[in-house]
Amino acid sequence: MSAQKARSRRRTAIAASLALGIALLSGCGPADPASGPVPVDPDPGKPFVLEGVSNLTEIAQLTGPDAMNDTETAAVAGTDLGSMANVGDKTIFFFGDTFGDRDPDSIGGQGGIWRSNVSAWTTDDDPTDGISFDGWAPADDIGWAEALVEGDHDPNDGEGEVTKIPTHGFAVGETLYISYMSVSFWGEPGAWDANFASLAKSTDEGETWTALDGPRWPGDSNFIQVAPAHVVEDGTEYLYFWGIPSGRFGSVQLMRVPATEEAVEDQSAYEYFAGADAAGEPTWDADMAAAETVVEGTIGELSVMWSTHLDRWIMTYSDGGNAFIREGVTPWGPWADPIELISSAEYPGLYSPYMNPRYVSDDGRTIYFTLSLWDPYNVFWFSTDLEKAE
Repeated sequence: MSAQKARSRRRTAIAASLALGIALLSGCGPADPASGPVPVDPDPGKPFVLEGVSNLTEIAQLTGPDAMNDTETAAVAGTDLGSMANVGDKTIFFFGDTFGDRDPDSIGGQGGIWRSNVSAWTTDDDPTDGISFDGWAPADDIGWAEALVEGDHDPNDGEGEVTKIPTHGFAVGETLYISYMSVSFWGEPGAWDANFASLAKSTDEGETWTALDGPRWPGDSNFIQVAPAHVVEDGTEYLYFWGIPSGRFGSVQLMRVPATEEAVEDQSAYEYFAGADAAGEPTWDADMAAAETVVEGTIGELSVMWSTHLDRWIMTYSDGGNAFIREGVTPWGPWADPIELISSAEYPGLYSPYMNPRYVSDDGRTIYFTLSLWDPYNVFWFSTDLEKAE
């Protein structure tokens, strides 16, 4: 029996226990959105063109035992997430709670040598056979991956901070940022509480990090987990952030900030999508309370990017069970109904399908993404094809 088939059978066997236990104004984007911002076309009248997905492929395991990368020397035996940010020719992978010592039969986030987050970097630009890591940063003198911003590791009682989880990374010029959430309590599967969300910064390509005093979003807000994208709107470059609450059961709202270090680090520079005016143009408000929902649903660990193949925005996420993909005509919608990307019947305990515009092939028809599996609590590399209407 192949390792992949054995893994699939093992996941199926634990499914029951898992359920109990846990564009220019014409509308055309640049040929390579990984290398620059996407011009925003505010016209909501274009038709949906994504008919479905096909040829789902599990390409490789990226982390942990049996992975294509030697993560043992970095003391990474179990980890999850794997959102990505591009800076120059490097792509940085950001992982969540990481354990360097685990029982081979462990399921989920547990073990010794616990760090709240770690990151790997790569210059591998060929996603077709998996992603080879070049190194880990930050790392200690013996090569173990260190936390970017360590959590307090308080008891899981809602009174302190259990951990700091990076929800996505992005770059402004050569400066890297991560958005992270301070988790106060891990609850039932897919549910957790946060103290706040904030940013950490690196000016040396991820070798060292500093947690910023601000901006900061309160733990009960809709911007605890975010998916960023660089855009150009009316001649100004912005960072757009699609945001959701803590957990996997919220809907999506949208905020923006000018794509400069000064603005990114200034709470007052952020604006929130407050709906469209009578002419269909987006309106923005400095008051977070004015933010309107742009995608209804049960949405967790989302990722958003511009699809050159579809000439539309695409969003991937998990809902505590399956993984889905949606198509958006503009960043604020309309957004099409969800299409199943991966079924939990085939991959029990899946979550966090993260894309990166650098990792596409066949003129964008094939997209590549990370996916976390609760068993074996590690990160995998997948691909799928986007089926476009004629």
